[in-house]
Amino acid sequence: VAESFHPLFGGDIGGPAIRHLDQVREVAPIFFDILAFTIALAELYRSLVGWVPPPKIQKYFGGELNEDYYPGDIGFDPLGLKPTDPKEFAEMQTKQLQHGRLA
Repeated sequence: VAESFHPLFGGDIGGPAIRHLDQVREVAPIFFDILAFTIALAELYRSLVGWVPPPKIQKYFGGELNEDYYPGDIGFDPLGLKPTDPKEFAEMQTKQLQHGRLA
């Protein structure tokens, strides 16, 4: 079965899948620290792009989105797949949500 194939961490991860994370911590102890730091950087960037800084909050205490920010859109589109027309963008977004729900 797939449990015997482990291309990461030199193939040293084996046994029941429930113990794989414990073995990863033994093989590469700093892996989860780097992973957590990377996730924190991504979330920090998203919060700086999407939310109004605390001193400039006008309406809501605790957080307010920037006027030009659309949730989930942080400007990452290296292949240029995002439509520029708002109607076309709404249609593509609906299709993605519907297909995601089917999966």
